[in-house]
Amino acid sequence: PVPTGSAPVPVPTGSAPVPVSTGSTPVPTGSAPVPTCSAPVPVDPSSVAPAPPVDRSDSDGWELIDEDSVPRGAGGLPGSPSLPPGWEERTDANGRSFFVDHVNRQTQWNRPSVPAAETATPGEVYRHRRHISQSAPEDEDPLPPGFDMAVAPNGRFYYIDHNTRSTQWCDPRLNRSPSTDFGDVPAFRPRNSSVLGDDIAALPSGWEERITNDGRTFYIDHSNRTTQWDDPRLGMTSIAGPAVPYSRDYKRKYEYFRSKLRKPAHIPSRFEMSLNRSAVLSESFRAIMDVPKPDNLKARLWIGFIGETGLDYGGVAREWFYLISREIFNPYYGLFEYSALDNYTLQINPNSGLCNEDHLAYFKFIGRVAGMAVYHGKLLDAFFIRPFYKMMLGKPITLTDMESVDPEYYSSLKWILHNDPEDLDLRFSIDEDLFGATQTQELKPGGDQIKVTDDNKKEYIGLVIKWRFVSRVYEQMKSFLQGFCELIPHNLMNIFDENEVELLLCGIQDVDVNDWRKNTLYRGDYHMNHQTIQWFWHGVLSFDQETRSRLLQFVTGTSRVPMNGFSELYGSNGPQKFTIEKWGTSADLPRAHTCFNRLDLPVYPNYQQLKNKLLIAIENTQGFDGVD
Repeated sequence: PVPTGSAPVPVPTGSAPVPVSTGSTPVPTGSAPVPTCSAPVPVDPSSVAPAPPVDRSDSDGWELIDEDSVPRGAGGLPGSPSLPPGWEERTDANGRSFFVDHVNRQTQWNRPSVPAAETATPGEVYRHRRHISQSAPEDEDPLPPGFDMAVAPNGRFYYIDHNTRSTQWCDPRLNRSPSTDFGDVPAFRPRNSSVLGDDIAALPSGWEERITNDGRTFYIDHSNRTTQWDDPRLGMTSIAGPAVPYSRDYKRKYEYFRSKLRKPAHIPSRFEMSLNRSAVLSESFRAIMDVPKPDNLKARLWIGFIGETGLDYGGVAREWFYLISREIFNPYYGLFEYSALDNYTLQINPNSGLCNEDHLAYFKFIGRVAGMAVYHGKLLDAFFIRPFYKMMLGKPITLTDMESVDPEYYSSLKWILHNDPEDLDLRFSIDEDLFGATQTQELKPGGDQIKVTDDNKKEYIGLVIKWRFVSRVYEQMKSFLQGFCELIPHNLMNIFDENEVELLLCGIQDVDVNDWRKNTLYRGDYHMNHQTIQWFWHGVLSFDQETRSRLLQFVTGTSRVPMNGFSELYGSNGPQKFTIEKWGTSADLPRAHTCFNRLDLPVYPNYQQLKNKLLIAIENTQGFDGVD
């Protein structure tokens, strides 16, 4: 019967895998095998000699061309123009051409149009469809001596080696290093492009990226003669992010810690806050500091934003912790400042009282917020200097801790430690710059008159470290710990070291895409090898760490990863892995359910549209609507 526009056409299957000639490998198994040519390229040495030229001209100036010598379009018919990705041209029993849209699984009589910017010559189409970790530039280098290039009946290029009288699929220019001597032939120059248009990085050596006739991307490992759907760059930490360092010891400590945090009796069933996004800091401060007793903050959190209809089943609370972190740790408010080493690691501002006369009340509030985050299993969107975590545990701060905060100061103190400082004429006092005015602070009574010598230099270094990290911020840290310990007993915190306290409060900053992908569930018609899912992970791989964190925050409500990776993500009802569900149409933007760690992702006709829609969603979405 004649096809109609509504009847789905099954994904084409091939009668044979890609011919395993020299350097070729079979296509990976999946939901739709790749249609291939009906016969492999001949490898008979006697058949590779070039044929003598034949005069095909007639008296009218026309020339006869063999059909096999004409490059075929994407539709498979001689001379037909290329089709958009995911389309195929077929012929019915009556000889009429029709077109199959494998993305939406429908057919039509009219040829789909290709934008002018996407049209390309057969050579450009070949270069677009075939990508190797060392692939030729647009102005391709000449072939090595003794090699010719020919076109197979299915339009695929192959190479003839007259030296060894053999044929191969692989371009011989891809198998030589820049030092290989081919006479005057220039060394091959690698190109880091991708068939999907993302400049991620070069594939590992010996790998090739190809696209099937239905638009799916797969990868060939020519070294092991295998194929796979997964991008091999997912295993490269420089691209996918560092692997999550699983810690069995920390997991055991954390489970014991959680077992001791019991919900007290005689408190409300939940702690509610209704807030304006524009005043989240001031309204949260009043709500948390005005509770009759701190134990009420251990009740189930139920947070709402005025003007939004979201119901808090965990996702809105995570969003609130993210927003309040961005506010209270913002150096603009003068409570915290960036360390001398970078502009993202925070330390308490010793002059916070000059910026806010109620600064100690705010530090107690911040301590309660941190305690709520630990008690309810949430994470703060901030990282502190290592001495901050040591002060939380009551541990002494050493010279080594100074190195990660202020390397120059550390180098100076280290030089004093290993040399005689008498010639420096130092005293047991510190000159501190305060808003342009220099003030002298004595490290001990009468320190301004005590000279630093080789005998007392260790005492001097110890007092400098104590002044730098403890003495100047003693009152602020005392108020912070007072608020924190109202929810979390200090003796329970002592089972952790300072590194584990950082993970407990703030999680992991870097996002490991490989671990993310391994701990993701799929719903609806989606599965790991679905074209849309492959495009999604390719897009995540192309993002920088900041964009990956924002995507994670968009779906889960927090930009941080738990200590042992994505396998320990929590939802409204306990452990809940990252989930992607098929939803909507290609006109919709992706949407998220933060309480379930779920991304609703429509099927898009091409990779670039999926990536653009995803970026729009994560960069412009604010607020909740429904259950989150």
